[in-house]
Amino acid sequence: MDNLEKYIESLIFASEQPVKIEEIKYVIENTFNTTISYSELDKSIDSLKEKYNSDEYSFEITEISNGYSFITKPAYHNIIGQYLKALTNKKLSRASLETLAIIAYKQPITKPEIEEIRGVNCDYSIQKLLEKNLVEIQGRDDGPGRPLIYITSEKFMDYFGLKSIKDLPGIKDFENNENAVGKSEEE
Repeated sequence: MDNLEKYIESLIFASEQPVKIEEIKYVIENTFNTTISYSELDKSIDSLKEKYNSDEYSFEITEISNGYSFITKPAYHNIIGQYLKALTNKKLSRASLETLAIIAYKQPITKPEIEEIRGVNCDYSIQKLLEKNLVEIQGRDDGPGRPLIYITSEKFMDYFGLKSIKDLPGIKDFENNENAVGKSEEE
């Protein structure tokens, strides 16, 4: 198909969320009344990835949340961060960030379980996270009172640039050896 790469590129560019390959296939096939194989789509997406991998561009196409999206390259994160910081005055509170971290690492999880870990009421924090679409309700637990079950949302995955929840940093990634005294046995 002629211009397949350009059609895919335009779909990825126009979408606010990552575009899944099934969505790309559906839209192109229905728009042009044709059939396209997944291998053709993969080949075109790989070609686009290679194109935007060039130093000529400040952004690239990457796979996030089982879809494809344009994101800025790491070299430009500082300038984008400053811009976004100026735009967003409302940050999540420390309590909300703690609650979000608990949900991300322990999901699926209920409010009573979150409160047991934090040791305080989490109604306000959970409400703010729901308003910002960083978490979502998955259903109800079978336990007493049938509490709601919370998980992170696709917006959470997009915001933090994660393909899957398995990409969250592990405990070892948070260790800070700067303040350690002496040398370890390995050194």
